[in-house]
Amino acid sequence: MSTDDGVRVWLRRHGAEQIAHPGGNLYAHLCRVSERLAVLGCNRKVQAAGLTHAVYGTEGFDLTLLDRSDRAVLRNLVGADAEELVYLYGACDRGRSWRELARTGEVFDRFTDQVRTPDETQLRSLVDLSIVNELDVIEHDPAVADRHGAYFRELFASWGPIASEQVIRDAERVLQP
Repeated sequence: MSTDDGVRVWLRRHGAEQIAHPGGNLYAHLCRVSERLAVLGCNRKVQAAGLTHAVYGTEGFDLTLLDRSDRAVLRNLVGADAEELVYLYGACDRGRSWRELARTGEVFDRFTDQVRTPDETQLRSLVDLSIVNELDVIEHDPAVADRHGAYFRELFASWGPIASEQVIRDAERVLQP
């Protein structure tokens, strides 16, 4: 069994298929995000993080599949770098971080109320994962695009300098007015 297959089994065992999410369920969403990251040329660590990005919950999705005190479990499944990205993604206080992220490189950790400054590679991975996640939600819930399309166009354009070029091109394609 590949690592990816093992993670998918783990996600199903932890109820990801039973949690509603735009486009069906959380499991389907996680798989789509990981697969899209692969198509866009993101590395295996980012793909693994994409497959598990909501495990600790997020500011916009408060359900968890694993308590943050058990981070070693996810680390053993996906590796330390991917787990760290999942933690950073889940911890990100979007309201305090997203607008200025390209300028400051700072992520406000909603779990600890501290500021984190990821290195350039980790920041790019966080931004790529964040964009691809939102694109999947938008494509599976047109009301999100209607309500927030302009916001995401502006935000993702501001992230252009720190995101992968292919991810930005995909965002432009999906969010074209």
